[in-house]
Amino acid sequence: MKEQQHRSVSLPALVLASLFAALTAVGAYISIPIPGSPVPVVAQNLFVLLAGMLLGWRWGAASIGAYLVVGILGLPVFSGGSGGIAVLMGPLGGYLIGFLVAATLAGFIVHGSGGPAWLDNSPNRPTGKAARSVRRDIAAAVAGSAAIYAFGVPWLKVVTHMSWPAAVAAGILPFLVGDALKSAAAVAAVRLIEPGLRVVLTGRYRSSGYDPEPEDLKR
Repeated sequence: MKEQQHRSVSLPALVLASLFAALTAVGAYISIPIPGSPVPVVAQNLFVLLAGMLLGWRWGAASIGAYLVVGILGLPVFSGGSGGIAVLMGPLGGYLIGFLVAATLAGFIVHGSGGPAWLDNSPNRPTGKAARSVRRDIAAAVAGSAAIYAFGVPWLKVVTHMSWPAAVAAGILPFLVGDALKSAAAVAAVRLIEPGLRVVLTGRYRSSGYDPEPEDLKR
């Protein structure tokens, strides 16, 4: 129990979760309006996926959850510098909730019900984890992006009273190429960033994602 409580307040995890919340807020200002759609193209998806894929589902969800709370309280961290509960109730609300689900889902697909071992500051930190899987990273990015659409489009339809074809045309089709590029960028970035974080937080470099035990080195 004490070890679990120690993990829950891990300082590195708290710092990284705060960082990705801040990056998600910054991503809201990288916004490109789409003619005929109330939903703009934003860079936030990339940071949402990275939060889950790097930090695991708990800290990924905590990061995006903190971002949403700050925005709901009125700080201008939503798309185009907007903020407040009214944004959550408007056309963008479903996409914002989808961010939270996407980070959680992506983190669960990559790390399972636990989290990355290198983020655990316990003295009994586990080692010898399996190598990071490209397929799992791709699945997490695709599933996370799909979750954003799954929550965003139905809410867009309800709020704007669009037909389903119109909601899909306004809420999915203009973003497919950009989201595919952001998903690919997330998969590439996580494989570049994680080894560096692992060095800083554990003092060990595992280029393959695996720390060999002494017995393995003899083989």
